[in-house]
Amino acid sequence: MKFEFMDLAMKKFEEVKSQAEDFYKKIGAIFCPYLKKSVSFSAKGLDHIKMKEWNRTRLVADQYMRLKLLRLAPLVLQSSHTLQEIKEEKNFERQKINSRWDKRLVSVKYYGFVAIINEARIKIIVKEIEGAQPHFWSIV
Repeated sequence: MKFEFMDLAMKKFEEVKSQAEDFYKKIGAIFCPYLKKSVSFSAKGLDHIKMKEWNRTRLVADQYMRLKLLRLAPLVLQSSHTLQEIKEEKNFERQKINSRWDKRLVSVKYYGFVAIINEARIKIIVKEIEGAQPHFWSIV
């Protein structure tokens, strides 16, 4: 009985994951009124939803929740005229330099946009690396 439940749960997770990935690939970029520029939905954001950090996956329950809410991310960004959180720090970021991957210390800004949809509080995080276009980073 326990294995049947686990099989069903994993089947549901794979279904939600597949639908979310298909949806994510179709988004491209969304104009954010607060930032007054487009926010790209690149592979970095989708990877962050599935991975805590490079080469370390999140728990299945955590991935499931984030993937299930992913369809609300463009809606929150399009309607956000106010910023709820901002964090600026220096981070080592993986960047391709001269045809190889390297880590560089760069200035990074994280913007948090919050919306209440269907009585649920949803926070979208946008990451902007110095000199690059902002991109979707996470949903909580």
